[in-house]
Amino acid sequence: MNYTLLITVFLTAVTLVLAAYVIAKLIGPRSYNTVKGEPYESGIPTRGSSWLPVSIGFYLFAILFLMFDIETVFLYPWAVVVKQFGPMALVSIGFFLLVLVFGLAYAWRKGALEWK
Repeated sequence: MNYTLLITVFLTAVTLVLAAYVIAKLIGPRSYNTVKGEPYESGIPTRGSSWLPVSIGFYLFAILFLMFDIETVFLYPWAVVVKQFGPMALVSIGFFLLVLVFGLAYAWRKGALEWK
Protein backbone atom coordinates (compact mmCIF):
# COMPACT_ATOMS: atom_id res chain seq x y z
CA MET A 1 0.00 0.00 0.00
CA ASN A 2 1.26 3.46 -0.91
CA TYR A 3 1.51 5.76 2.11
CA THR A 4 2.78 8.81 0.23
CA LEU A 5 -0.43 10.81 0.65
CA LEU A 6 -0.73 9.94 4.34
CA ILE A 7 2.88 10.95 5.01
CA THR A 8 2.42 14.17 3.04
CA VAL A 9 -0.68 15.13 5.03
CA PHE A 10 1.05 14.32 8.32
CA LEU A 11 4.17 16.32 7.45
CA THR A 12 2.03 19.25 6.27
CA ALA A 13 0.10 19.23 9.54
CA VAL A 14 3.27 19.11 11.63
CA THR A 15 4.88 21.87 9.55
CA LEU A 16 1.84 24.15 9.87
CA VAL A 17 1.63 23.65 13.63
CA LEU A 18 5.33 24.29 14.11
CA ALA A 19 5.21 27.35 11.82
CA ALA A 20 2.29 28.81 13.78
CA TYR A 21 4.14 28.23 17.04
CA VAL A 22 7.36 29.82 15.79
CA ILE A 23 5.56 32.82 14.30
CA ALA A 24 3.62 33.35 17.54
CA LYS A 25 6.86 33.23 19.55
CA LEU A 26 8.59 35.65 17.17
CA ILE A 27 5.91 38.33 16.94
CA GLY A 28 4.08 37.81 20.24
CA PRO A 29 4.44 40.17 23.22
CA ARG A 30 7.27 39.41 25.60
CA SER A 31 6.30 41.23 28.78
CA TYR A 32 6.09 38.63 31.50
CA ASN A 33 5.34 39.55 35.11
CA THR A 34 3.50 38.12 38.10
CA VAL A 35 0.27 40.01 37.36
CA LYS A 36 -0.02 38.39 33.93
CA GLY A 37 0.26 34.96 35.52
CA GLU A 38 -2.70 35.45 37.84
CA PRO A 39 -6.15 34.07 37.03
CA TYR A 40 -8.48 36.79 35.80
CA GLU A 41 -12.26 36.74 36.13
CA SER A 42 -14.37 39.84 35.54
CA GLY A 43 -11.69 42.17 36.85
CA ILE A 44 -12.04 40.89 40.40
CA PRO A 45 -8.84 39.65 42.02
CA THR A 46 -9.07 36.08 43.23
CA ARG A 47 -8.97 35.17 46.90
CA GLY A 48 -7.44 31.87 47.79
CA SER A 49 -6.80 29.11 45.32
CA SER A 50 -8.32 29.35 41.87
CA TRP A 51 -8.53 25.56 41.64
CA LEU A 52 -11.98 24.82 42.96
CA PRO A 53 -13.70 21.45 42.82
CA VAL A 54 -16.31 21.37 40.06
CA SER A 55 -19.41 19.26 40.36
CA ILE A 56 -19.38 16.12 38.25
CA GLY A 57 -22.88 17.10 37.11
CA PHE A 58 -21.42 19.70 34.76
CA TYR A 59 -19.27 17.08 33.02
CA LEU A 60 -22.12 14.59 32.87
CA PHE A 61 -24.47 17.17 31.41
CA ALA A 62 -21.86 18.19 28.81
CA ILE A 63 -21.21 14.59 27.80
CA LEU A 64 -24.94 13.91 27.45
CA PHE A 65 -25.38 17.06 25.38
CA LEU A 66 -22.53 16.11 23.06
CA MET A 67 -23.74 12.54 22.75
CA PHE A 68 -27.26 13.51 21.71
CA ASP A 69 -26.07 16.43 19.61
CA ILE A 70 -23.64 14.32 17.62
CA GLU A 71 -26.13 11.50 17.20
CA THR A 72 -28.75 13.85 15.80
CA VAL A 73 -26.21 14.99 13.20
CA PHE A 74 -26.66 11.53 11.69
CA LEU A 75 -30.24 12.47 10.82
CA TYR A 76 -29.09 14.81 8.03
CA PRO A 77 -27.52 12.15 5.76
CA TRP A 78 -30.58 9.98 6.33
CA ALA A 79 -32.87 12.84 5.26
CA VAL A 80 -30.86 13.28 2.07
CA VAL A 81 -31.21 9.65 0.93
CA VAL A 82 -34.56 8.65 2.44
CA LYS A 83 -36.38 8.70 -0.92
CA GLN A 84 -33.80 6.41 -2.51
CA PHE A 85 -34.09 3.67 0.12
CA GLY A 86 -37.83 3.76 0.74
CA PRO A 87 -39.51 2.03 3.67
CA MET A 88 -36.32 0.38 4.91
CA ALA A 89 -34.86 3.82 5.58
CA LEU A 90 -37.89 4.72 7.68
CA VAL A 91 -37.55 1.53 9.71
CA SER A 92 -33.83 2.06 10.30
CA ILE A 93 -34.20 5.70 11.36
CA GLY A 94 -37.18 4.76 13.52
CA PHE A 95 -34.97 2.25 15.34
CA PHE A 96 -32.21 4.85 15.63
CA LEU A 97 -34.61 7.39 17.14
CA LEU A 98 -36.04 4.74 19.47
CA VAL A 99 -32.54 4.05 20.83
CA LEU A 100 -32.04 7.81 21.31
CA VAL A 101 -35.35 8.16 23.16
CA PHE A 102 -34.53 5.20 25.41
CA GLY A 103 -31.11 6.69 26.14
CA LEU A 104 -32.67 10.03 27.03
CA ALA A 105 -35.30 8.35 29.21
CA TYR A 106 -32.60 6.37 31.02
CA ALA A 107 -30.52 9.50 31.67
CA TRP A 108 -33.61 11.36 32.83
CA ARG A 109 -34.69 8.54 35.16
CA LYS A 110 -31.20 8.33 36.66
CA GLY A 111 -31.36 12.07 37.40
CA ALA A 112 -28.50 13.01 35.08
CA LEU A 113 -30.40 16.05 33.80
CA GLU A 114 -31.10 17.55 37.23
CA TRP A 115 -28.92 20.18 38.89
CA LYS A 116 -28.25 19.20 42.48
